Amino acid sequence: MRKLFLFGFLVAGLILGTEANGLLEFNVTDLDRIEELEFGFSKFSSNYNPLMVGLTLIRGAGAKGAVCLDGTLPGYHLHRGHGSGANSWLIQLEGGGWCDNIRNCVYRKKTRRGSSNYMEKQIQFTGILSNKAQENPDFFNWNRVKLRYCDGGSFSGDSQNKAARLQFRGERIWRAAMDDLKSKGMRNAKQALLSGCSAGGLAVILRCDEFRNLFSRTTKVKCLSDAGLFLDTPDVSGGHTIRNLYNGVVQLQGVRNNLPHLCTNHLNPTSCFFPQNLISQMKTPLFIVNAAYDIWQIQSSIAPPSADPSGYWHECRLNHGRCTPAQIRFLQGFRDQMLRVVSGFSNSRKNGLFINSCFAHCQTERQDTWFADDSPVIHKKVTTSCLG
Repeated sequence: MRKLFLFGFLVAGLILGTEANGLLEFNVTDLDRIEELEFGFSKFSSNYNPLMVGLTLIRGAGAKGAVCLDGTLPGYHLHRGHGSGANSWLIQLEGGGWCDNIRNCVYRKKTRRGSSNYMEKQIQFTGILSNKAQENPDFFNWNRVKLRYCDGGSFSGDSQNKAARLQFRGERIWRAAMDDLKSKGMRNAKQALLSGCSAGGLAVILRCDEFRNLFSRTTKVKCLSDAGLFLDTPDVSGGHTIRNLYNGVVQLQGVRNNLPHLCTNHLNPTSCFFPQNLISQMKTPLFIVNAAYDIWQIQSSIAPPSADPSGYWHECRLNHGRCTPAQIRFLQGFRDQMLRVVSGFSNSRKNGLFINSCFAHCQTERQDTWFADDSPVIHKKVTTSCLG
């Protein structure tokens, strides 16, 4: 995939896999691997020794009210660039779902997704964050940052619930982190890339134009959203699982004022939390990476247990190799909707995209999908590979 992300990209490319007519052409994904797919954890090679990078807490964040759900300081992991990449910066926004009600957020604040007290002191830098030229040829020597996700609102909320002792300060965390990184040299960047996976990929779309405004006009700035193209689509019961989820996040966390005004001027705030209503309005070049059969959306938005009380979708949602022909046709309808959503976006020469037919979720943070020995090559460019 790597060559598709070079800063010289000008032409929007739509690269698609085949439809799921033959089930054997896809790889099986089960629930035990969802966290690996979403958060980039890799457990498949005991001989692999990735770079471990320590956690830095943002000491000045508390004074700005930029805190995690439980009031603890936010943080990031930074590995300094060198050589030709010394003045280039890559900011990766961590993903990890959302919390849309008090109960969920209270639970979340007792995990690494809501408190820096529970965050790992060191994490692996793999895939797009790797420091090895053979694994990450274009970004290995850049300043690479992973901003931890502890607000549950895609870095977009600004509210609180005193009774539950919850702080919804994602937007403040975003600004505090950017200020801190600018003081550490990012303000002088010659090129900068904002990237993110899942809920972090959505945050990239929401914050991309703001990111552009942090730099001088001479700085080359682009954005990359991986698995952030969450669709406003009905579930298998005809209900609106993901719209209800997003509505809860927007209302609970005070997201409205931090959404792009070009959208909220004509659509309701919940609609403006969906990327399909934002991507065509963005001014900053954006590259979208997404699986047409996004496994998180299949399991949590399209066919969640709450929308399938009879269990008709149970086997299919756990293993697409067990889907019936009718279920495959339903999933192909989801794929077709995704392609319609990006059709106008892909016509702009400043944008780019790569959509494959993998059953996957997040492909840039994992080494085995970012730049593997068996990755397919299209027009001499290495692309993502589905997990085996």
